This record gives sequence, C-alpha cells and structure tokens, in this order.
Amino acid sequence: AEKYSDYLDQYRIQSLVKRYSDYIRFPIRMEMTKSRKKEDSDEYEEYTELVTLNSMTPLWKKNKNELTDDDYNNFYKDKFNDYSNPLHHALVHNEGTVTYDALLYIPERAPFNYYSKEYEKGLQLYSSGVLISDKCADLLPDYFSFVRGLVDSADLSLNISREMLQHDHQLKTIAKSIEKTIKSELKKMLNNEREKYEQFWKTFGIQIKFGVYDNYGRDKDAVEDLLMFTSSHENKLTTLDEYVSRMKEEQKYIYYAAGDSVEKIQALPQTELLRDKGYEILYLTDNVDEFAVKVLMRHGDKEFRNVSEGDLGIDTEAEKEETKKLAEENKDMLSFITAALDGKVKETKISDKLKSHPVCISSSGQISLEMEKILNQNPQNEKVKSEKVLEINPNHKIFAAMQKLYGEDKEKFKDYASILYDQALLIEGMQIEDPVEFSNKICALMAE
Repeated sequence: AEKYSDYLDQYRIQSLVKRYSDYIRFPIRMEMTKSRKKEDSDEYEEYTELVTLNSMTPLWKKNKNELTDDDYNNFYKDKFNDYSNPLHHALVHNEGTVTYDALLYIPERAPFNYYSKEYEKGLQLYSSGVLISDKCADLLPDYFSFVRGLVDSADLSLNISREMLQHDHQLKTIAKSIEKTIKSELKKMLNNEREKYEQFWKTFGIQIKFGVYDNYGRDKDAVEDLLMFTSSHENKLTTLDEYVSRMKEEQKYIYYAAGDSVEKIQALPQTELLRDKGYEILYLTDNVDEFAVKVLMRHGDKEFRNVSEGDLGIDTEAEKEETKKLAEENKDMLSFITAALDGKVKETKISDKLKSHPVCISSSGQISLEMEKILNQNPQNEKVKSEKVLEINPNHKIFAAMQKLYGEDKEKFKDYASILYDQALLIEGMQIEDPVEFSNKICALMAE
C-alpha cells in the first residue's frame, strides 16, 4: 500500500517538482532542512534554507545560436540515462496550426531491449514546461520508434488524460509534423553526412524496413527514400535512387537476391550471368528484406525482380527463340524429370539464367525460396512451400549426359534427376529431404 506520508518528505517533493515542473517559467521555492558543521566544533547542526527547486529555463526554449553540441549532448545523457552522445539532434520551433517546441535525438546505439516486446517507444510530452506524459507513444510512428526526445506545447491541456490524448486532434497534428521533421533530418544526414547515416542504418535500418512491410505497406511511401541495401556495386550500401541512377539504358528491372549473407548470395548460380553482363544486384540479407521489397513492388517506374524468379529480361530475341526451340525438342525429357521428382517441383525447364553452373532452383509463385525458409523457421507456423522450378543449363555437359541417359536407362535417369534436384536445393541453402538417400546415390555413381 502506498504511504501518503512519503509525499511530505522534502526530497520526495524536490524530486517530483524536478520531474514534472522543472521548466515552468516561475521559481518554485521551498524551505529545505540541511545540515552543516558548527563553527569551532565537530558537531553538526540543522538549518533551513529557501531553495529554488526548478531550473525554469528549458533547453528547448533557447535560441539555437545560444547552444553548443555539448549543451545538447549533456542534456541528452542526463535526461535519457545514456552514457554515449547521440548520433544526431534537432531542435524544432514550430508555429502554425499547433505551436510547439521539440528536441529530438537519434541515439548512437540501440537500447538493450530495443528489439523486444519490453521496449516502449515515445517522446516526453510537456504543456508549457509541465510534464504530462513521460512516454507519449502517439507522437512516434513505429518505424521511427528509436527517436528519443520531448515535445512542449502550450496548446495542450494540463488536465488531459491518457485516453483523451489518443483522440486529441492537436496531438495528432503535432505527431504528423514530428514525423516529417524526423524524415527530413534523416534525409539531411543521408545527403550531407553519409558515414554517419550508414552508422545509423546499421543500428536502426531494420526498423525502417519493418515500416515498409508493416500495416500492408500503408507507410511505405514515408520511408522508401531512406532505405539502403548492400549492393554488388563495390559491395557497399546503396539507396534505391542511387541504384536506379546507375542502371544500364536497356535494363528493365531492379535485380535483387536474398540469402543468409552476402557471401552466400554471391555464390548463387543465378547471380553469375547478371554480374557478367554488368547488371547491379541488391543483396538482401535481413529476414524482413524480401517481404519489404515485395510490398514496394517497384521504385519509380522500375519493377523489382528476384534473380531466382521468372524472366530476368536479359535475353535477346534470338536467345529466346533458341531457348524455346531447345525446350520443345526436349519437352518429353523435361516432363519426365518433373514426374520423376513426384510433386517436388512444379516444372522443369531449360534455363536462361545460368552461365557455368549445371542447375538451379527458382520459384514461380508469390512465395520465394528465401521466404519459404524464413516463414518455416518458426515451428509454430503452418509449413509453407514455394512453387519450385528446376532449371537446367543447356550449355553444361551434364545436359548432354542427361539427354544420352534418357534414351538408354530411364531408372538411372531418375537417380540423376533426384541428385540434380538435391544439389540445386543445397546450392540455394535449403534442406534436402533425405540426406542418406542422396549420399547413397552419389556413392553408387562414384563406384561405377
């Protein structure tokens, strides 16, 4: 049970005034009992002194020209209990439909519980220097939940309740304005302090990408220009605008590939031909990446295209005709492979994606191979499967061996088909259904 007598304690009163009324413009004074040494004695005596409990002048009410980086940094560390200086700060004085002052910070590092359910987003909310809410979540969208700081407005009532705040029109107007300010500050950092922005991105970029994917893409336009992905262009982070500016004149799509790491993606057979032709590829390594890209669908007038899906749009008409001709000539063999794999693949086709590799797996539906892996990581989820397509390189010597074997030994041909399928899965970083059977078939071939 709460002891109301605690509120008579002078240090409790001092603490409450400091927390809620530190910045009101008038001094709040109280007689404080203190102790001091008596003159010419080792004994202590108590005395009372009139003390001003509040600082009266809030930092955010000062002119920007009066303040130094140290002023901002020291205030941040003291106010938000962080031992590191913030990565960026912004002081906002807004006059218009709603008048307010705001002091916003982007931390250098994420709080220990940032990517957990325990983390609470929000800005401190003041009315004329009096604290209304220590964490007003309605002031920040989820994709900017890393921002710390405060908002002070004389237009808000001191008596407003938490429930009323959620429906307050003025607060919603402030929140929209704050959102635009944060985006503007991040764009400014991206354009003028690239190294600092990339540091920010490595810490909080995943939250921005969740903003694209969350709420069925409702907020994708708000953050699309802030996105960065590692690219095959110098293996560095790039924005979508930067990627498009480097696209070849004849290039139809923004190409991307998804996987556990850049190194694994670079080893994918489907990336070899694109790199050989000088096309840039975005490397998507976070679980949320491909889901976000699927929601975006396009950047400007350029559509995103997974290197493991569909037509890459790089073949000439002559090459397309040659692929079509090969497919027609070998349609019985290709159908036989599909049947031999007994429902594991939707189709077997002549590949136009491969250069030196014999085989690869692609997908033809809405669920990509990487999305299948990610969605199935949670054992509680119902298992999902992508519609797999087995692609065979007609220019690899294995294709000629398959053609020869198809006419001579159908049973052995089935083993070849099974091995090729399992190899394609392994290359893609996916699990094969029966490793023992795969090993036995390899050993049987080696023993011949």
